Amino acid sequence: MTRHIVRGKVKTATANLDRRAFLVLGASAVAAALIAGTARKAWAGKVNLDGGAAIRGHDPVAYFTEGAAVAGDPSITATHDGATYRFASAENRDAFAADPDRYAPQYGGYCAYAVANGYTAKIDPEAFTVVDEKLYLNFSKGVRSRWERDIPGNISKGDANWPGLSAG
Repeated sequence: MTRHIVRGKVKTATANLDRRAFLVLGASAVAAALIAGTARKAWAGKVNLDGGAAIRGHDPVAYFTEGAAVAGDPSITATHDGATYRFASAENRDAFAADPDRYAPQYGGYCAYAVANGYTAKIDPEAFTVVDEKLYLNFSKGVRSRWERDIPGNISKGDANWPGLSAG
């Protein structure tokens, strides 16, 4: 129930949904749930290869050495867990090859906020956070802000959810 003040008087208004509007809303909700469930299954896998390469072609080592998302060179690559990673320099590629688990993003490069909430989602390479020498990526800078409200809790939930999500 919504209350409106009209010329100094309080007037009560109720939302009247006719049957057609109710059915359209219900069908829309069901369709959205089906699409979300299908997307989860299609996206779930060990490494996010959206864009054809891990981290959408960005250099994983640069997040640590430069504190920034740096596009990788398609001619400087390394493979880890079946995914191709691109690097801005041969030095970064060599550092990655020596210790890929140190530099590879958590949760296969999927959105950390999504994984914490039980699903997978694309990432924006610019929406990253390095916590305890681990790289976490998010869907957008806005989603990253939500994830950062409870970093320890979200990491704990993500760590618990990831084995089931990565199993596909």
